[in-house]
Amino acid sequence: MPGTYAAQESGAPVIARIGWHDFFREPQLQALIGEALVHNRDIRIATGRVAEARAAWRIEGSVLYPQLDAVATGTRSRTPADLSLIGRPITGNQIYAQLSAGWEIDFWGRLRNLREAARAQYLATEEARRAVATDLIAQVANGYLLEREYEERVAIATRTITTREESLRIMRRRYEVGSGSKLEMTQAQTLLAQARTTLQALDQDREINRNALALLVGHPVEIVPGPLGLIQAAPDVVLPAGLSSDMLVNRPDIVAAEYALRAANANIGAARAAFLPNISLTGAFGTASSELDGLFKDGSRAWSFTPTISLPIFNAGQLKGNLDVARARRDIAVADYERTVQSAFRDVSDALVRRRQLGLQIDSMRTMLDALRERARLAQLRFDSGRSAYLEVLDAQRDLFDTEQALVQLRRAELASAIALYAALGGGFVANPAFDINAPQTGNLAR
Repeated sequence: MPGTYAAQESGAPVIARIGWHDFFREPQLQALIGEALVHNRDIRIATGRVAEARAAWRIEGSVLYPQLDAVATGTRSRTPADLSLIGRPITGNQIYAQLSAGWEIDFWGRLRNLREAARAQYLATEEARRAVATDLIAQVANGYLLEREYEERVAIATRTITTREESLRIMRRRYEVGSGSKLEMTQAQTLLAQARTTLQALDQDREINRNALALLVGHPVEIVPGPLGLIQAAPDVVLPAGLSSDMLVNRPDIVAAEYALRAANANIGAARAAFLPNISLTGAFGTASSELDGLFKDGSRAWSFTPTISLPIFNAGQLKGNLDVARARRDIAVADYERTVQSAFRDVSDALVRRRQLGLQIDSMRTMLDALRERARLAQLRFDSGRSAYLEVLDAQRDLFDTEQALVQLRRAELASAIALYAALGGGFVANPAFDINAPQTGNLAR
């Protein structure tokens, strides 16, 4: 793995310590993200799994301590004459009231390892919830950017349709008076139909994107029309140019994989301890009597004490199999951890490449757009003066329209690359298992 991606700028902010409220400054986008973190069903499922893992941790920890129970029983029974020692039926009572205690002495660390495994699994689940929240924030932000992209592209298509409707009217009039050909009129109709088809496809894609946003947020959303410039939705935080690879420890999926590896190691310790003697102490103290009022009389005291030691001798390889399973799962966890780290490096590298290349593509596309606008203007002048066919105008306008649409898509992709880099570096939440996804994010989410 590379040590760094680039030379770290002095004083550059640590991206993982930038809360999403500070990274996304658009008020409407902030509101959408906040609602998604509260109402999204994936978040609720992840939160339930955290509660389940936390309860399992408590269960594993409780067995380290003595178990104390209060027991009271009452029995009335009749023994028939042929089974009675005195040859006649006997009816009697037995009443017990006692405290019983049991404790497994964890000499070899089996119970402690199981508790540590449950704790690591709980923390891994916490990090998994943080990963879900980070991914949700990125998805909502990208959906919002798509909405702004469609808004601008629809405006371009609508403006183009208006212009081409006027061109078709002129071409039709010229054909009617005999100064133009039917071919030129049909070419103008073709241009108009292409623009209308593009607008219909954009309307369809925008509705689908809004449905996706509604699923992410948890309820139907109403997005107030905003400025056509996508820059209004851009993250208002300058990302550091130098990105040290140690920032990846803030990625929740890497931290979760590390906790899973710790849990696998602890399970090996528990499986190894199962080969050693198991020592437990069990005792009971109370009173017993044949009558209820006799429970508290002298001589009714009853007690028992049972120390137990057990050592496995033969179990057909069950314990050895359990240890092999634990070791195999540890090896799987190691490979999963390494794969997660490698994937994180790729995510960051891909985001950096996209940011760099998309900026260059946008510059080239803007230069191309200026040239195409001039080409369309000159083609129209040549046609008006009778020096060229309308086909030249048609080609110029079609290329201009396609390039305008492509430039908007590139601008949105550049903004999305900033979001991808922010998420790839673990931004949105600080690396703290005790975070609250519903709290306002200002870079520190610890409760």
